[in-house]
Amino acid sequence: MIKRYLDWYLTNKRWAKKKTENLLDYTIFSHKTPLLRKLKDVDMGMQYNKIKNLKLATKKLDKIVIHPGETFSYWRLIGKPTKKKGYVHGMVLQDGKVKSGVGGGLCQLSNLIYWMTLHTPLTVTERYRHTYDVFPDSKRKMPFGSGATCTYNFIDLQIKNDTNQTFQLVLYLTEDELIGEWRSDQELCHTYEVYEKDHWITHEHWGGYIRHNIIHRKVYNQKNELINDEYVTENHAIMMYQPFLQKASMN
Repeated sequence: MIKRYLDWYLTNKRWAKKKTENLLDYTIFSHKTPLLRKLKDVDMGMQYNKIKNLKLATKKLDKIVIHPGETFSYWRLIGKPTKKKGYVHGMVLQDGKVKSGVGGGLCQLSNLIYWMTLHTPLTVTERYRHTYDVFPDSKRKMPFGSGATCTYNFIDLQIKNDTNQTFQLVLYLTEDELIGEWRSDQELCHTYEVYEKDHWITHEHWGGYIRHNIIHRKVYNQKNELINDEYVTENHAIMMYQPFLQKASMN
């Protein structure tokens, strides 16, 4: 999309683009997600291909440093995922359906980065979520809608460092998990707790269901005292499966 290239190359934004192999001193937040999940009607071959794609993409982002005033752009750093670069067909979601596409599965990486960022003072300046809720919750540990979808290059994830300290993104894969860390050159004065403040399901006039929720985060000082409760985002997604209404609040 031309508008994206104009944003990347003709604006006055300072883009994060340098790496340092030396890890910054302090781990601010870390998270991990399983590489393989059993999903209904999804060929496991696409998930194994996803791992290949994740290995390529993490190499582009691992140890990237965001200095004060700089902005991190997911796709500007990764580039277009193509067969020529080694990317293979993985799972993509399009119009609420599971399909196969080159570079599929990279949303797992953007989801991880977004979730970790919510536990830092970094500012998310661009983020999107799927407009469809495709799979029922299964062993969910994070709130519904706490991820960030990505499609090259018009659906990006951008994060700005509005602080006076430097941050470093660390990413790697083990045999079973995708693991990430935000590190910094200074300790934080605050810690964060991200939670789902409200959740409900509406039965629409056209017969389907829409799932809604509101995400907040609590901010604590160094004495572990609550000092703020911040609105983060809200999500509204068309459900592609029958909801278990006994445990849902209906409007």
